Amino acid sequence: MCTLIAVADNAQSETAIWDPDEITITVQGGTHHHDLIRDLAALLADLGAPTTTGGLACFCGDPITIPQEAIAAGPL
Repeated sequence: MCTLIAVADNAQSETAIWDPDEITITVQGGTHHHDLIRDLAALLADLGAPTTTGGLACFCGDPITIPQEAIAAGPL
């Protein structure tokens, strides 16, 4: 089962939180894309997901898609 990214409705203390029961990483909405990608990459590496040079990957190797509402408004 692939890792999913969910966006929190309320402010949370961390940018990305792992939920092993749901195989989901909950992220704080409106986070700057640099911070979000850095924190997601670090969390995925801690969890043993493969590192890639082309983006974020799930444990199975499939790419992870970040929901648009998770990223702060502005140019990428």
